[in-house]
Amino acid sequence: MTAGAGWDVAVIGAGIIGAACAWRLAERGLKVVVLEQGSPAGGSTGKSAAGVRAQFTSETNILLSKHSIEEYAAMPESGYHPGGYLLLVPEAQWPAHQAGVELQHRLGVPTEQLTPEDAQVHAEFLPDGLGGCTFCGTDGHVDAHGLTMAYVNRAREAGARFLLDTPVTGIRRDGEVWQLSTPAGRVEAPLLVNASGAWSGEVGALAGLEIPVQPARRMVFTTGPITLARPLPMIFDLASGVWLRSEGERIILGRADPADVGWREGMEWAWLEPTLEAAMTRFPWLEAASLDRRASWWGYYEVTPDHQAIVGRLPGADGWLNACGFSGHGVMQAAAIARVIAQEALGEAPFIDLSPLRYERFKQVPNGLTDIQV
Repeated sequence: MTAGAGWDVAVIGAGIIGAACAWRLAERGLKVVVLEQGSPAGGSTGKSAAGVRAQFTSETNILLSKHSIEEYAAMPESGYHPGGYLLLVPEAQWPAHQAGVELQHRLGVPTEQLTPEDAQVHAEFLPDGLGGCTFCGTDGHVDAHGLTMAYVNRAREAGARFLLDTPVTGIRRDGEVWQLSTPAGRVEAPLLVNASGAWSGEVGALAGLEIPVQPARRMVFTTGPITLARPLPMIFDLASGVWLRSEGERIILGRADPADVGWREGMEWAWLEPTLEAAMTRFPWLEAASLDRRASWWGYYEVTPDHQAIVGRLPGADGWLNACGFSGHGVMQAAAIARVIAQEALGEAPFIDLSPLRYERFKQVPNGLTDIQV
Protein backbone atom coordinates (compact mmCIF):
# COMPACT_ATOMS: atom_id res chain seq x y z
CA MET A 1 0.00 0.00 0.00
CA THR A 2 1.16 3.51 -0.77
CA ALA A 3 -0.81 5.94 1.39
CA GLY A 4 1.10 8.91 0.07
CA ALA A 5 -0.71 10.18 -2.99
CA GLY A 6 -1.94 13.70 -2.52
CA TRP A 7 -0.90 14.34 1.10
CA ASP A 8 0.33 17.81 1.97
CA VAL A 9 1.45 17.05 5.53
CA ALA A 10 2.43 13.91 7.40
CA VAL A 11 2.15 14.26 11.19
CA ILE A 12 4.04 11.68 13.22
CA GLY A 13 2.36 11.11 16.58
CA ALA A 14 -1.26 11.23 17.73
CA GLY A 15 -0.78 12.48 21.25
CA ILE A 16 -2.39 15.77 22.13
CA ILE A 17 0.18 17.79 20.16
CA GLY A 18 -0.09 15.72 16.98
CA ALA A 19 -3.89 15.49 17.14
CA ALA A 20 -4.29 19.24 17.66
CA CYS A 21 -1.82 19.98 14.85
CA ALA A 22 -3.70 17.63 12.53
CA TRP A 23 -6.93 19.52 13.15
CA ARG A 24 -5.48 22.98 12.67
CA LEU A 25 -3.62 21.94 9.51
CA ALA A 26 -6.66 20.21 8.04
CA GLU A 27 -9.01 23.09 8.80
CA ARG A 28 -6.66 25.34 6.81
CA GLY A 29 -7.31 23.17 3.77
CA LEU A 30 -4.21 20.95 3.84
CA LYS A 31 -4.47 17.22 3.21
CA VAL A 32 -3.19 15.64 6.41
CA VAL A 33 -2.22 12.09 7.32
CA VAL A 34 -1.27 11.16 10.90
CA LEU A 35 0.93 8.17 11.64
CA GLU A 36 0.77 6.77 15.17
CA GLN A 37 2.62 3.70 16.43
CA GLY A 38 -0.19 2.91 18.88
CA SER A 39 -3.43 4.68 19.67
CA PRO A 40 -4.30 8.37 20.25
CA ALA A 41 -3.06 9.61 23.65
CA GLY A 42 -1.49 6.20 24.21
CA GLY A 43 1.92 7.59 25.15
CA SER A 44 2.87 10.52 27.37
CA THR A 45 -0.44 12.33 26.91
CA GLY A 46 -2.55 9.64 28.52
CA LYS A 47 -0.12 9.32 31.44
CA SER A 48 0.02 13.04 32.13
CA ALA A 49 -1.23 14.66 35.32
CA ALA A 50 -2.84 17.05 32.80
CA GLY A 51 -2.10 20.30 34.59
CA VAL A 52 -2.53 23.56 32.69
CA ARG A 53 -0.99 26.84 33.83
CA ALA A 54 0.03 30.20 32.45
CA GLN A 55 2.36 30.99 35.36
CA PHE A 56 5.59 31.12 33.39
CA THR A 57 8.36 33.70 33.35
CA SER A 58 8.82 34.06 29.57
CA GLU A 59 6.37 35.77 27.23
CA THR A 60 6.32 32.92 24.72
CA ASN A 61 5.42 30.28 27.29
CA ILE A 62 2.87 32.52 29.01
CA LEU A 63 1.06 33.21 25.73
CA LEU A 64 1.18 29.60 24.53
CA SER A 65 -0.47 28.47 27.75
CA LYS A 66 -2.89 31.39 28.04
CA HIS A 67 -4.30 30.89 24.55
CA SER A 68 -4.44 27.13 25.02
CA ILE A 69 -6.32 27.39 28.32
CA GLU A 70 -8.80 29.75 26.69
CA GLU A 71 -9.43 27.19 23.95
CA TYR A 72 -9.86 24.35 26.47
CA ALA A 73 -12.31 26.44 28.48
CA ALA A 74 -14.49 26.70 25.35
CA MET A 75 -14.37 22.93 24.66
CA PRO A 76 -16.83 20.85 26.71
CA GLU A 77 -14.85 17.70 25.83
CA SER A 78 -11.72 19.03 27.51
CA GLY A 79 -12.88 18.49 31.08
CA TYR A 80 -11.23 21.81 31.93
CA HIS A 81 -11.30 22.36 35.69
CA PRO A 82 -10.04 25.79 36.82
CA GLY A 83 -8.94 24.64 40.24
CA GLY A 84 -5.91 26.92 40.18
CA TYR A 85 -2.16 26.56 40.62
CA LEU A 86 -0.50 27.61 43.86
CA LEU A 87 3.26 28.12 43.65
CA LEU A 88 5.32 28.17 46.84
CA VAL A 89 8.41 30.26 46.11
CA PRO A 90 11.66 30.25 48.16
CA GLU A 91 13.07 33.56 49.34
CA ALA A 92 15.99 33.48 46.90
CA GLN A 93 13.66 33.06 43.91
CA TRP A 94 10.98 35.52 45.02
CA PRO A 95 12.29 38.72 43.33
CA ALA A 96 12.63 37.00 39.93
CA HIS A 97 9.26 35.36 40.41
CA GLN A 98 7.64 38.74 41.12
CA ALA A 99 9.03 40.02 37.82
CA GLY A 100 7.39 37.03 36.15
CA VAL A 101 4.07 37.92 37.73
CA GLU A 102 4.35 41.47 36.38
CA LEU A 103 4.85 40.04 32.90
CA GLN A 104 1.88 37.70 33.36
CA HIS A 105 -0.29 40.68 34.32
CA ARG A 106 0.80 42.63 31.24
CA LEU A 107 -0.23 39.66 29.12
CA GLY A 108 -3.64 39.29 30.77
CA VAL A 109 -3.01 36.43 33.20
CA PRO A 110 -4.76 37.10 36.55
CA THR A 111 -2.05 35.81 38.89
CA GLU A 112 -2.28 36.87 42.54
CA GLN A 113 0.69 37.45 44.85
CA LEU A 114 0.09 36.11 48.35
CA THR A 115 1.99 35.94 51.59
CA PRO A 116 2.51 32.39 52.83
CA GLU A 117 -0.01 33.17 55.57
CA ASP A 118 -2.67 34.37 53.12
CA ALA A 119 -2.05 31.36 50.87
CA GLN A 120 -3.24 29.06 53.66
CA VAL A 121 -6.77 29.69 52.42
CA HIS A 122 -5.93 27.33 49.55
CA ALA A 123 -4.02 24.67 51.49
CA GLU A 124 -2.27 24.05 54.78
CA PHE A 125 1.52 24.03 54.56
CA LEU A 126 4.58 25.04 56.55
CA PRO A 127 5.91 28.40 55.31
CA ASP A 128 9.56 27.84 56.28
CA GLY A 129 11.97 29.46 53.82
CA LEU A 130 9.33 30.91 51.51
CA GLY A 131 9.54 34.44 50.15
CA GLY A 132 5.95 34.40 48.90
CA CYS A 133 3.31 32.51 46.94
CA THR A 134 1.37 33.03 43.74
CA PHE A 135 -2.03 31.71 42.72
CA CYS A 136 -3.84 31.82 39.40
CA GLY A 137 -7.47 30.72 39.38
CA THR A 138 -7.64 30.11 35.62
CA ASP A 139 -4.89 27.49 35.87
CA GLY A 140 -6.06 23.97 36.63
CA HIS A 141 -6.25 20.64 34.83
CA VAL A 142 -8.01 18.93 31.94
CA ASP A 143 -8.97 15.45 30.76
CA ALA A 144 -5.97 14.86 28.51
CA HIS A 145 -7.38 11.73 26.86
CA GLY A 146 -10.81 13.24 26.24
CA LEU A 147 -9.23 16.41 24.88
CA THR A 148 -6.99 14.45 22.51
CA MET A 149 -9.93 12.45 21.18
CA ALA A 150 -11.83 15.70 20.62
CA TYR A 151 -8.95 16.92 18.45
CA VAL A 152 -8.83 13.58 16.61
CA ASN A 153 -12.54 13.83 15.85
CA ARG A 154 -12.25 17.43 14.68
CA ALA A 155 -9.28 16.55 12.50
CA ARG A 156 -11.16 13.66 10.91
CA GLU A 157 -14.19 15.86 10.27
CA ALA A 158 -11.84 18.30 8.51
CA GLY A 159 -10.54 15.49 6.28
CA ALA A 160 -7.43 14.22 8.10
CA ARG A 161 -6.68 10.50 8.01
CA PHE A 162 -5.25 8.65 11.00
CA LEU A 163 -3.13 5.54 10.45
CA LEU A 164 -3.08 3.94 13.90
CA ASP A 165 -0.83 1.04 14.98
CA THR A 166 1.44 2.25 12.20
CA PRO A 167 5.03 2.90 13.35
CA VAL A 168 7.36 4.85 11.09
CA THR A 169 10.40 2.68 10.37
CA GLY A 170 12.31 4.87 7.93
CA ILE A 171 12.39 8.48 6.72
CA ARG A 172 14.17 10.02 3.76
CA ARG A 173 13.88 13.17 1.70
CA ASP A 174 13.35 12.43 -2.00
CA GLY A 175 13.22 15.60 -4.07
CA GLU A 176 10.28 17.66 -2.87
CA VAL A 177 8.74 15.09 -0.52
CA TRP A 178 9.45 13.19 2.66
CA GLN A 179 9.13 9.44 2.22
CA LEU A 180 8.02 7.61 5.35
CA SER A 181 8.30 3.84 5.46
CA THR A 182 5.76 1.89 7.54
CA PRO A 183 4.77 -1.79 7.79
CA ALA A 184 1.64 -0.87 5.80
CA GLY A 185 3.50 0.82 2.98
CA ARG A 186 5.02 4.17 2.12
CA VAL A 187 3.64 7.62 2.89
CA GLU A 188 4.83 10.72 1.05
CA ALA A 189 4.28 14.39 1.80
CA PRO A 190 6.27 17.59 1.24
CA LEU A 191 5.76 18.63 4.88
CA LEU A 192 6.44 16.53 7.98
CA VAL A 193 5.50 17.43 11.57
CA ASN A 194 7.52 15.65 14.25
CA ALA A 195 5.05 15.44 17.15
CA SER A 196 6.38 12.18 18.51
CA GLY A 197 6.76 13.15 22.15
CA ALA A 198 9.44 11.19 23.97
CA TRP A 199 10.20 9.37 20.70
CA SER A 200 10.97 12.59 18.77
CA GLY A 201 14.73 12.16 18.93
CA GLU A 202 14.46 8.66 17.51
CA VAL A 203 12.13 9.87 14.75
CA GLY A 204 14.70 12.49 13.82
CA ALA A 205 17.43 9.87 13.78
CA LEU A 206 15.47 7.86 11.19
CA ALA A 207 16.06 10.80 8.84
CA GLY A 208 19.67 11.32 9.94
CA LEU A 209 18.72 14.42 11.94
CA GLU A 210 19.73 15.31 15.47
CA ILE A 211 16.67 16.35 17.49
CA PRO A 212 17.82 16.77 21.14
CA VAL A 213 14.85 15.13 22.86
CA GLN A 214 15.10 12.19 25.22
CA PRO A 215 12.62 10.34 27.43
CA ALA A 216 12.54 10.96 31.18
CA ARG A 217 10.39 8.75 33.41
CA ARG A 218 8.03 10.38 35.89
CA MET A 219 6.07 8.82 38.76
CA VAL A 220 2.59 9.85 39.88
CA PHE A 221 1.79 8.52 43.35
CA THR A 222 -1.84 8.29 44.45
CA THR A 223 -3.12 8.27 48.03
CA GLY A 224 -6.14 6.45 49.30
CA PRO A 225 -9.25 8.51 50.12
CA ILE A 226 -8.42 11.34 52.50
CA THR A 227 -10.63 13.92 54.19
CA LEU A 228 -9.58 17.54 53.60
CA ALA A 229 -11.20 20.82 54.54
CA ARG A 230 -11.24 21.79 50.84
CA PRO A 231 -10.02 20.32 47.53
CA LEU A 232 -6.40 21.14 46.84
CA PRO A 233 -5.42 23.14 43.78
CA MET A 234 -2.30 22.06 41.95
CA ILE A 235 0.45 23.04 44.41
CA PHE A 236 4.09 23.22 43.42
CA ASP A 237 6.80 23.69 46.03
CA LEU A 238 9.69 25.22 44.11
CA ALA A 239 12.08 24.51 46.97
CA SER A 240 11.72 20.72 46.92
CA GLY A 241 10.19 20.12 43.49
CA VAL A 242 7.17 18.36 45.00
CA TRP A 243 3.78 18.87 43.38
CA LEU A 244 0.37 17.63 44.48
CA ARG A 245 -3.34 18.20 43.91
CA SER A 246 -6.71 16.70 44.70
CA GLU A 247 -8.11 14.03 42.42
CA GLY A 248 -11.60 13.37 43.72
CA GLU A 249 -11.26 12.06 47.26
CA ARG A 250 -7.58 11.31 46.73
CA ILE A 251 -4.36 13.23 46.25
CA ILE A 252 -1.90 12.68 43.44
CA LEU A 253 1.67 13.82 43.92
CA GLY A 254 5.10 13.57 42.37
CA ARG A 255 8.62 14.90 42.19
CA ALA A 256 10.99 14.72 39.24
CA ASP A 257 14.07 12.52 39.56
CA PRO A 258 16.66 14.25 37.33
CA ALA A 259 18.64 11.02 37.03
CA ASP A 260 15.69 9.02 35.69
CA VAL A 261 16.28 9.45 31.95
CA GLY A 262 16.16 6.97 29.11
CA TRP A 263 13.81 4.14 28.26
CA ARG A 264 13.09 2.81 31.74
CA GLU A 265 9.72 1.19 32.31
CA GLY A 266 7.48 0.56 35.29
CA MET A 267 7.01 2.18 38.68
CA GLU A 268 10.18 3.11 40.54
CA TRP A 269 8.98 2.48 44.08
CA ALA A 270 12.40 3.40 45.47
CA TRP A 271 11.54 7.01 44.50
CA LEU A 272 8.50 6.99 46.77
CA GLU A 273 10.38 7.49 50.04
CA PRO A 274 12.41 10.56 48.96
CA THR A 275 9.26 12.03 47.39
CA LEU A 276 7.18 11.57 50.55
CA GLU A 277 10.01 12.79 52.77
CA ALA A 278 10.24 16.04 50.78
CA ALA A 279 6.45 16.37 50.64
CA MET A 280 5.88 15.87 54.36
CA THR A 281 8.49 18.50 55.20
CA ARG A 282 6.11 21.03 53.65
CA PHE A 283 2.80 19.20 54.16
CA PRO A 284 3.08 17.25 57.45
CA TRP A 285 -0.61 16.26 57.32
CA LEU A 286 0.29 13.88 54.48
CA GLU A 287 1.60 11.48 57.11
CA ALA A 288 -2.00 10.46 57.79
CA ALA A 289 -2.62 9.48 54.16
CA SER A 290 -2.39 5.94 52.84
CA LEU A 291 -0.91 5.03 49.47
CA ASP A 292 -2.84 3.26 46.72
CA ARG A 293 -0.16 1.49 44.72
CA ARG A 294 -2.62 0.17 42.16
CA ALA A 295 -3.86 3.67 41.36
CA SER A 296 -0.34 5.12 40.99
CA TRP A 297 1.22 5.30 37.54
CA TRP A 298 4.23 6.35 35.49
CA GLY A 299 4.83 7.96 32.12
CA TYR A 300 7.45 9.73 30.04
CA TYR A 301 8.36 13.37 29.82
CA GLU A 302 10.08 14.44 26.58
CA VAL A 303 12.99 16.59 27.70
CA THR A 304 15.45 18.84 25.91
CA PRO A 305 18.79 20.21 27.20
CA ASP A 306 17.14 23.45 28.41
CA HIS A 307 13.75 21.89 29.27
CA GLN A 308 12.02 24.04 26.65
CA ALA A 309 10.08 22.83 23.62
CA ILE A 310 11.43 22.71 20.06
CA VAL A 311 8.89 24.31 17.73
CA GLY A 312 8.97 25.31 14.06
CA ARG A 313 10.91 24.56 10.91
CA LEU A 314 14.22 22.73 11.18
CA PRO A 315 17.11 24.57 9.50
CA GLY A 316 18.67 22.57 6.67
CA ALA A 317 15.78 20.11 6.40
CA ASP A 318 13.21 21.38 3.92
CA GLY A 319 9.65 20.76 5.01
CA TRP A 320 10.51 19.39 8.46
CA LEU A 321 8.64 21.01 11.37
CA ASN A 322 9.17 20.14 15.01
CA ALA A 323 6.49 20.24 17.71
CA CYS A 324 8.22 18.29 20.44
CA GLY A 325 10.40 18.41 23.55
CA PHE A 326 7.77 20.07 25.75
CA SER A 327 9.34 18.81 28.99
CA GLY A 328 6.01 18.48 30.78
CA HIS A 329 4.24 21.42 29.08
CA GLY A 330 2.66 19.59 26.13
CA VAL A 331 -0.89 19.29 27.42
CA MET A 332 -0.96 22.87 28.67
CA GLN A 333 0.27 24.35 25.36
CA ALA A 334 -1.06 22.01 22.66
CA ALA A 335 -3.89 24.23 21.44
CA ALA A 336 -1.71 27.24 20.68
CA ILE A 337 1.14 25.10 19.35
CA ALA A 338 -1.23 23.63 16.77
CA ARG A 339 -2.13 27.11 15.53
CA VAL A 340 1.49 28.24 15.16
CA ILE A 341 2.46 24.99 13.41
CA ALA A 342 -0.32 25.53 10.88
CA GLN A 343 0.93 29.08 10.32
CA GLU A 344 4.51 27.85 9.91
CA ALA A 345 3.37 25.21 7.42
CA LEU A 346 1.61 27.84 5.33
CA GLY A 347 4.50 30.30 5.44
CA GLU A 348 2.72 32.76 7.72
CA ALA A 349 4.19 34.60 10.70
CA PRO A 350 3.17 32.74 13.90
CA PHE A 351 0.82 34.73 16.11
CA ILE A 352 3.17 34.03 19.04
CA ASP A 353 6.92 34.67 18.81
CA LEU A 354 8.58 31.26 18.54
CA SER A 355 12.19 32.48 18.54
CA PRO A 356 12.96 31.23 22.10
CA LEU A 357 11.75 27.74 21.11
CA ARG A 358 13.32 27.39 17.70
CA TYR A 359 15.98 24.76 17.04
CA GLU A 360 18.58 27.43 16.25
CA ARG A 361 18.99 28.25 19.94
CA PHE A 362 21.07 25.10 20.44
CA LYS A 363 23.79 26.70 18.35
CA GLN A 364 24.08 29.43 20.98
CA VAL A 365 25.55 29.45 24.46
CA PRO A 366 22.87 28.04 26.81
CA ASN A 367 21.50 30.30 29.54
CA GLY A 368 20.17 27.54 31.79
CA LEU A 369 16.53 27.02 32.66
CA THR A 370 14.24 29.96 32.00
CA ASP A 371 11.00 28.58 33.42
CA ILE A 372 9.93 26.41 36.31
CA GLN A 373 9.48 22.74 35.54
CA VAL A 374 6.50 20.74 36.83
